[in-house]
Amino acid sequence: MPEDNDDHRIVCKLDELLKQRGLTLAELSRRMDVSVVNLSVLKNNRGRAIRFTTLTRLCEELQCSPGDLFELQSK
Repeated sequence: MPEDNDDHRIVCKLDELLKQRGLTLAELSRRMDVSVVNLSVLKNNRGRAIRFTTLTRLCEELQCSPGDLFELQSK
């Protein structure tokens, strides 16, 4: 039986990191040259995948590690 792609437990903590750093999604979008829509999808946990290049840029802009940005929720 195929795995249901909507049944993942990875949570993006982008909103939390933005608040901690006093940034808006629009400002992060401008700094990264990534659309607000794409960042919003991540922020609202609707993303299904992320490119390593985007993850790298997010971590650089937010001065964090991937583990700060994402967490695995328990069952």
